[in-house]
Amino acid sequence: MTLAIISHTEHYTNTQGQIVGWGPTVTEINHLTTVFDEVYHVAMLHQGEAPPSALPYTNPNIKFVALPPLGGQSLSAKMQLLTQAPKVLRTVSKELKQADYFQFRAPTGIGVYVIPYLIWFSKTKGWFKYAGNWNQKHPPLGYRFQRWMLKQQQRPVTINGQWPNQPKHCITFENPCLTDDELLLGEHISKTKTFSNHLNLCYVGRLETPKGVRRIIEALLQLPEDLKQRIGTVHFVGDGPERHTFETLALKSDLNITFHGFLPRDQVFDIYKTSHLFLMPTTASEGFPKVIAEAMNFGCIPIVSQVSSIGQYIIHKKTGVCMSVATAEALLTCLQTIFKLDVSLFATILANQRSVVNRFGFTYYNNRIQNHILKQLES
Repeated sequence: MTLAIISHTEHYTNTQGQIVGWGPTVTEINHLTTVFDEVYHVAMLHQGEAPPSALPYTNPNIKFVALPPLGGQSLSAKMQLLTQAPKVLRTVSKELKQADYFQFRAPTGIGVYVIPYLIWFSKTKGWFKYAGNWNQKHPPLGYRFQRWMLKQQQRPVTINGQWPNQPKHCITFENPCLTDDELLLGEHISKTKTFSNHLNLCYVGRLETPKGVRRIIEALLQLPEDLKQRIGTVHFVGDGPERHTFETLALKSDLNITFHGFLPRDQVFDIYKTSHLFLMPTTASEGFPKVIAEAMNFGCIPIVSQVSSIGQYIIHKKTGVCMSVATAEALLTCLQTIFKLDVSLFATILANQRSVVNRFGFTYYNNRIQNHILKQLES
């Protein structure tokens, strides 16, 4: 079987001349080769240096097909998105002719014309993966149009979370991020991790205000001195235009706060392994951030906000701590509460997490692709 994936995933050419792409997406596609004999990934090739998080494809049966880098908020970027539409659609059409199935990953700029093309003009069987916040109240116009189109058609659509009045063809689906070996290792680490001494805190993601980085630092600045004494290291992994601002703000604290920038996957996992709490008081519109599942796998208790489907997985004081409002004050209250919890409750929370974490494994995901998507397409 051959699969054509169409996405906006950023790709680069590294110093060895290899094509590399955004690590989480490339890793997911690498694992799809246990289901499909060949995979063609139609996605965007950018100029410049590849970030450390970019990874190569590991299977020679995965073929990258380049699109021009498109997207952005400026008027010129939006105009380019439209003027490049014929080229994008020609490339997509060509790859669909040699594919048994397609997967289109939304929402994205090119989705405003690729989704209608796939619905009305393509006879290739396939499904749509909507990776954003399916229940977002006021999405950007382009995202709203794409979501509306996906609701009107009949091909399967995988979405984050479960929602009232969810159309039958829209299927709740977790986005995978963990191998079988990582799940086994994570279970072992979770059982042996102790919370009686210093606690290490971590955040992984874009360094920007909507994701909650400023709220984290502001909450830490307000912690009482006795609780500050219980904190070992605070790790921020990732980068963004506000990084310098956050580093300056963090200097006001006497805590050990480290900004690592982008790190390879294995080094991010090393930080999870030695951390106790994962913080993400986000207001950003997204589905379910994979980093939450990754951190939970290695024994981190998440302190997160109830955005999109996050609250459907992080049940307050059962699988983590879920804030109803994302403010520095709310996070401060959560930290004060969790530092005073009985040590035995930490172990209970970690044990409760395993049934959630296992749903983010690649094996679980591939089984669902075969049993819930491909079987439906063939019925």
